[in-house]
Amino acid sequence: MKQRDDWHLTDILDYEHGRGDPFAAAVRATRMPMVITDPAQPDNPIVFCNVAFQELTGYEKDEILGRNCRFLQGPDTDMNAVAKVRSAIANGHDVDVDLLNYRKDGSTFWNALYLSPVRDPDGVIRFFFASQLDVTERIEAQKVIIDQKILVEREVERRTADLRAALEAKTMLLHEVDHRVKNNLTMIGSLLRLQVRTIDDPATTAKLESMMERIDALAVVHRQLYQSSDIARFDIGDFVQSLATDVVGASGRTDIKLHIETQPMFVDSVHASALGLILNEILTNAIKHAYPDGRSGHLRVLVEDGEQRGIIRICDDGPGLPSTKRTKSIGTALITRLARQANAEASWSDNAPGTCVTISFPRSAVGS
Repeated sequence: MKQRDDWHLTDILDYEHGRGDPFAAAVRATRMPMVITDPAQPDNPIVFCNVAFQELTGYEKDEILGRNCRFLQGPDTDMNAVAKVRSAIANGHDVDVDLLNYRKDGSTFWNALYLSPVRDPDGVIRFFFASQLDVTERIEAQKVIIDQKILVEREVERRTADLRAALEAKTMLLHEVDHRVKNNLTMIGSLLRLQVRTIDDPATTAKLESMMERIDALAVVHRQLYQSSDIARFDIGDFVQSLATDVVGASGRTDIKLHIETQPMFVDSVHASALGLILNEILTNAIKHAYPDGRSGHLRVLVEDGEQRGIIRICDDGPGLPSTKRTKSIGTALITRLARQANAEASWSDNAPGTCVTISFPRSAVGS
């Protein structure tokens, strides 16, 4: 309705192309380039242009009037944008697009075109009113930004590829190290077993067997590190499952029923060996001291997520371990020292019957 009201304001003017045009007075004084086209004439020609439009395009008035606006188009003008303008004219809609136009001297400029139909009181389109604005600097600035963005993205992709390749090389190297360490530990264990067979002293044999168990536990740690694709983190929950099964299985104690409840629980790989030795020490001590002389029982292993730290709890249903004996135990001293290395804490409690050992440790912050 506002367009029709504006139309009535021009009723006092006689309509002629040029100075008598009803819209010319409104646009002649503005500094914004403007034209008016007449869709009633063939090819919708320009019937008015102001001085600002002439200065923008480099054409004189008599070179502009009577021509369709497409004369400003050139070989690099986007035909999709032109199609939007044609569609708006055909359907009598407003349209605003950025067009690459050409001046009379052949130079180009980016034209922010806004075109709108002007209707008479009966709703018939009498004219199309078009304003132009030279936005070359904005478009070029956007192009520079886009070009810079592409360059940055390419550089990021290149650097990411380099870092990925470096990480893959590092992962391969660490896996190779873990693989060789595992093999070396296995070889050391085999040599110790051969040596044990030649020793008749039960006390010496027992000490060597304890050492072999610790070596085996370290071998299991490095085997898991070798098999994992994550070099920064170690799944202690999966390790507990493997180690507890191996330790009880290696003892030959089928009368000890193992109950395991685990979940994925990650620690920093640097703490894997210390935690592996701690767990081995607790499990082997439980088998030796909670179930001596063929005593049967149930050994429970639980891995759970505490409020701020991971928790591993190993509980037996044996006779329990007096605190005085525990403080003098080499295994207890070893557990305490290794716990410091892994920023972990070990505590013993009565399981009534039996003993529970609880290990709390920091979860890995990598990838969490």
